[in-house]
Amino acid sequence: MPVLKIYDQLLQFPLFQGMSHDDLEIVAGHTRFGFMKVSAGKRIVASGDSCTQLYFVISGSVRVERHADEGRFSVQEYMGAPYVIQQEAIFGYYQRYTRTVSAQTDVSLLSIDKEEVLRLLEDFLVFRLNLVNHYATQTQKLTQQFWRGAPHSLRDRVVRFFLSHCSYPAGSKTFFILMDRLAQELNDSRLNVSRVLNQLQYEGLVELHRGRVVIPQLERLIM
Repeated sequence: MPVLKIYDQLLQFPLFQGMSHDDLEIVAGHTRFGFMKVSAGKRIVASGDSCTQLYFVISGSVRVERHADEGRFSVQEYMGAPYVIQQEAIFGYYQRYTRTVSAQTDVSLLSIDKEEVLRLLEDFLVFRLNLVNHYATQTQKLTQQFWRGAPHSLRDRVVRFFLSHCSYPAGSKTFFILMDRLAQELNDSRLNVSRVLNQLQYEGLVELHRGRVVIPQLERLIM
């Protein structure tokens, strides 16, 4: 890929935003990038795989799937470009993907090996600060969750459950979960949970299927 094209692609991503024109030209011209195209339906990374590089989705959309322990339920989210696949997994105690990511449409990816990421962190202050800000923001959001007020109604608890199990608070989500399991997760009766979900469906906020709850736009549900 030509240097100018790489330069334009990098500008899409927060990790490179704020870097000077000269620094971006150096990054584009002197960093070893990998490029790949993945057909719709093909897997990109699997949960449990070692994270040895950063994958940047530069075109197309991906399906991101996370499973609860013991297979209690799973969640699928749909993310469009520009998107970085679990950039937090490249460092830390557990350097493995916790989500399976597949191409929802035909996808183009740019990748950077961990060795190159370390060099960028050493050579460019803005890149280093952008990554630190990403980690700090994630930590702050996680910490704040424990200090939120308790939901006032079962409906609020249902919405909180969906929101807390998504990595991004907007867009289309699909929860693969049985009604009995959802009731157990919420510590309420199946009948009461069913009533709430049917009301949400009546309002056009969710779509109910056998063993599956589709949320067309999570942002509408949490408004």
